[in-house]
Amino acid sequence: MNLQSKLAILADAAKYDASCASSGAAPRNSVGGRGMGSTEGMGICHSYAPDGRCISLLKILLTNFCQYDCLYCVNRVTSNVPRARFTVDEVVQLTLDFYRRNCIEGLFLSSGIIQSPDYTMEQVVEVARVLREEHDFRGYIHLKTIPDASPELMQRAGRHADRLSINIELPTAESLTALAPEKNSAAIDRSMARMAVHIGESRAARKEQAAQAIVSMPQSRTTRRASAPLFAPGGQSTQMIVGADATDDRTILATSARLYGTHRLRRVYYSAFSPIPDAARALPLAAPPTVREHRLYQADWLMRFYGFTHDEIVPPSQVGMLALDMDPKLAWALAHRERFPVNLNTAPRELLLRVPGFGVQTVDRLLAARRVRRLRHADLARLHVPLKKVLPFVEAADYRPGRALEAADLAAHLAPPPVQRSLF
Repeated sequence: MNLQSKLAILADAAKYDASCASSGAAPRNSVGGRGMGSTEGMGICHSYAPDGRCISLLKILLTNFCQYDCLYCVNRVTSNVPRARFTVDEVVQLTLDFYRRNCIEGLFLSSGIIQSPDYTMEQVVEVARVLREEHDFRGYIHLKTIPDASPELMQRAGRHADRLSINIELPTAESLTALAPEKNSAAIDRSMARMAVHIGESRAARKEQAAQAIVSMPQSRTTRRASAPLFAPGGQSTQMIVGADATDDRTILATSARLYGTHRLRRVYYSAFSPIPDAARALPLAAPPTVREHRLYQADWLMRFYGFTHDEIVPPSQVGMLALDMDPKLAWALAHRERFPVNLNTAPRELLLRVPGFGVQTVDRLLAARRVRRLRHADLARLHVPLKKVLPFVEAADYRPGRALEAADLAAHLAPPPVQRSLF
């Protein structure tokens, strides 16, 4: 099989893994800017970093041969799909060729399990090592790691990759046992814990070394860059498949909250289950509504940046699913009208963040502005916030919502309009 045919198969096989957005880690530039693959704003962009940059990635599998039989995976051992396998050198050359043509700025590499977890992980790590050490590649590298691989291989992966991901796959251990019997949720959790320890130790060592360098040269205008070894500076991420089992949104968000708190994950990605060829009977016949995945991402954002806890977003007192017809922050505000209206001139930051239509940057700008003057209705218009959504929940120096907040049809008033579908 030629390289073009392999690429067609193994790039398509990688599309089901959503955990490959760039980390926004600091670029690995060489001294004098001579390194290959600097991630400074060039190329065709496909993934978004947390700081807003678009970064293009070559997203492929090393191979889609796999000895596991995970029922939700198109590459499982019993699946009737075309198979292919790259060599280490082929992946290296593809990455360099795509970069030289200005098509990519980095690599996301995953793999099916062949021979053994250690053998597969060793091949994946070797790709990153060759790129870094033999070709001085300074672009972004994200490696999908294998939980059952040895800790030594995991450490080697972290030395060469910007980000590592270990996919939890399903939100509960029971679902993983039922749909992926060869995988072990406890082993996945242990691997995440070890990774978190290594990442934390590396960051602490570099901070300490940087602080010592500043103290040792108090009169210098330049600071010495910390030389402690990097270990996955972009952190670790994971992915959960949504809709392949009966798990509700409350349980999914509880699992995410645990992973963020225990293992300090940078991101949890949610991937709506997509029916696959030769699907097992245990899987649903249809995909869940794509808006469900979108609502989970919105709820995840509320936990990470807006101070919400998972049990506030989907409280035990209600059905364990997020509303599909409105975003979770608006749903929370409508269920807690006694907390509103919020006074723009006196409310603390944590309460302003709970106002529907306010983002983190908007709240920070409001706080900065009210230090010098009282906020008025016109200030909201200047910030270009969605006034229809915001006004029922706030009051300003010259504005009060009146009866709007108590109106019985407020939910209907704020719900997005139905999508108009053209017949042509």
